[in-house]
Amino acid sequence: MSSTSKLSRTTKCRFSRSVFMPLSNPNIDTRIRPQAPKAPSVRESLKLLQSPIRFVKGVGPKRAAQLESIGLKTVEDLLYHLPFRYEDRRQIKKIRDAVPGCHESFVGTLINLQKKYVPRRRSQLLSGHLRDDTAIISLIWYRAPTYLIEGLSKGQRLLVHGKVEAGRGVLHQIAHPEFEVLEPDGDQELQKILPVYLRPGGLSLSLMRKWIGHALAEYGSLIPSYLPPPTMKRQGLISLTQALAQLHQPDAQTDPSALNDGSSAAHRSILFDELFYLQLGLGLRKKSRSTSEGAILTRQSKDLAAAMEGLLPFTLTRAQIRVLGEIYKDMESSRAMQRLMQGDVGSGKTMVAWFASLRAIENGYQAVWMAPTELLAEQHYRSVNRFSNALGINAALLTASQPAKERKSILDRIGRGEIQLIVGTHALIQEGVQIPQMGLGVVDEQHRFGVLQRLSLQRLTSPGFASAPAARQPHMLLMSATPIPRSLAMVLYGDMEVSFLDEMPPGRVPVKTKVYREHERKAVYQLVVNELRKGHQAFVVYPLVEASEQLQQVRDATQMAEKMRQSVFKDFGVALVHGRMAAAERDEVMRRFRDGEMGVLVATTVIEVGIDIPNATVMVVEHAERFGLSQLHQLRGRVGRGNAPGYCLLVNRAPRNAVAEQRLRVMEQEHDGFKIAEADLSLRGPGEFLGTRQSGLGDFRLVNLARDAQLLIEARKEAHAWLADDPELRSGEAAVMREILLHRWGQRLELGAVG
Repeated sequence: MSSTSKLSRTTKCRFSRSVFMPLSNPNIDTRIRPQAPKAPSVRESLKLLQSPIRFVKGVGPKRAAQLESIGLKTVEDLLYHLPFRYEDRRQIKKIRDAVPGCHESFVGTLINLQKKYVPRRRSQLLSGHLRDDTAIISLIWYRAPTYLIEGLSKGQRLLVHGKVEAGRGVLHQIAHPEFEVLEPDGDQELQKILPVYLRPGGLSLSLMRKWIGHALAEYGSLIPSYLPPPTMKRQGLISLTQALAQLHQPDAQTDPSALNDGSSAAHRSILFDELFYLQLGLGLRKKSRSTSEGAILTRQSKDLAAAMEGLLPFTLTRAQIRVLGEIYKDMESSRAMQRLMQGDVGSGKTMVAWFASLRAIENGYQAVWMAPTELLAEQHYRSVNRFSNALGINAALLTASQPAKERKSILDRIGRGEIQLIVGTHALIQEGVQIPQMGLGVVDEQHRFGVLQRLSLQRLTSPGFASAPAARQPHMLLMSATPIPRSLAMVLYGDMEVSFLDEMPPGRVPVKTKVYREHERKAVYQLVVNELRKGHQAFVVYPLVEASEQLQQVRDATQMAEKMRQSVFKDFGVALVHGRMAAAERDEVMRRFRDGEMGVLVATTVIEVGIDIPNATVMVVEHAERFGLSQLHQLRGRVGRGNAPGYCLLVNRAPRNAVAEQRLRVMEQEHDGFKIAEADLSLRGPGEFLGTRQSGLGDFRLVNLARDAQLLIEARKEAHAWLADDPELRSGEAAVMREILLHRWGQRLELGAVG
């Protein structure tokens, strides 16, 4: 018999005797008391919070699919789906006191209700009248959804809220009011501050509030909340459970202005918690990287850099010399370099990367450059190949479109260490590629690659290669032509060193930038034609590839390219390029434009990061109000790269949009990419600034780095102070922090070794 069976039988016998056999002491209570359920561990709580959203009371599979369309997949997602504004409904007015232009609340009886199908809109129009003991007000819903039509009926007592408008005749009206059906003699709490949520079409705000309320009641206590107590006290923070309750269900005494501007204690607590754990994760990742041994690359007697300087028709800028010094210092240490080099288009990043590559090559290693497109890889290869030939360095280009035989030959030579500089695309990180003597990896336009792709490049070395120098981690240099504000860089690249190329080469003339209105289009086209007649070329950029029903007023690249071929630019040749084209087809069009086969290239932002075309002097951006500042700055960087002056013409088709107008005026006045990036971050926020998915900032629930830069500094200081005392989160106090950190950032920051 197994030990388990024996234990089981023994336990049963003891249980039987204790229940049924009388004991000698009659004062001892022999009844078995049920034990209180054990509270789930942090890990178990986090697992429960990952339950699919359909299990929240009232949601179900159909509604869950709708919620997933806005990124809400789990219970935790729903709990952290915070209101974007709050409505103050604590003042319920009489209808006779309604003031047009104000958002107000009224209670009354729905005395009639009419629905009417509108064929032109293919929708139902719903209208009715609400009466209290003083007056009547009209209610109207255009495009009324089914749930709303079915939820309202004559005679109901309603609490309505919305913007009062001066209606036709004597009655005021509210269009699309929020409403709550009240019990006829109910005792509901009517004066409230109500949260307003982003929601999918077809779902009412009342449903969102109800589901979030259910989630809070059932799962709210499971939210693990742990920051060091001294930090909580210093920063004046409350627990996440309290904070979420206050944000989703604020009581009537809460200050609505603090809720709406994000300055409440609840907001601050969630903000700080997010930033603290991110900085904790970045600190751990930086520490783990600092222990990776890199190839020690010192200056050699065969000084390729000195020989290269003799080939240059210009001298390096002070910024280039400073950044090279930072890179050389990293390469000379035993720690593998992880450095991001930021700089505007034309600031000389490629030349800095080339000098860094020469340091690796003269030490007997290979340098590998990875670019996001074949065109960019070809451009890099051409720009450095003339120098590599002069210096006796073997270079090769590796792309996916190369014939199999040619590709195999190149890979064989790379494997034998015969090729010292390899320039390529994603093809470099495909199966079968090994670069045994790789000492430096350069990733251009690094934000176009995922973390795993960058790591794959770093792991191309083969320790088993006999003649390779001692197997160590290659140094990594990441390049970006999208200047990032320092506050954002601290978050995105807190685990890396960052260098700023903040000086342009002498003699580079800024591109002349001017904002035009729609009625000034003739002047725009005239300037383009004048440049084309001089033998130059032009880009015309649109926000859409094709016409859109939802955006009928927005012009698209496909239709406009066809119109231009037949009208204003018919004598100069017009080509079209956009992101939906196959990469090979897109590259072919760009090559033809580069070679001067046509004068005008109509495009989408696919050309934002592109090849160098010195003959292009004009960039026209249509619907410029729909682009971010940093995007516009990148597009502007495509022209004026030759000897002729460049022009950037921004056509604003929404002159009444004050924010768009302000943004475009910044472009007219400012040419420094870093200052433009700061303005863009301030006006649009981090997720839009870089593209939410690309930046990973979609994972922030509340943080706005332009607004919260000071809080970021505080959180960074607190996280680093903890790591100074507990660098690997090994203390007993850190057990909960370790679990929370792995849950939130473990995969994205590759913190698998933590704990």
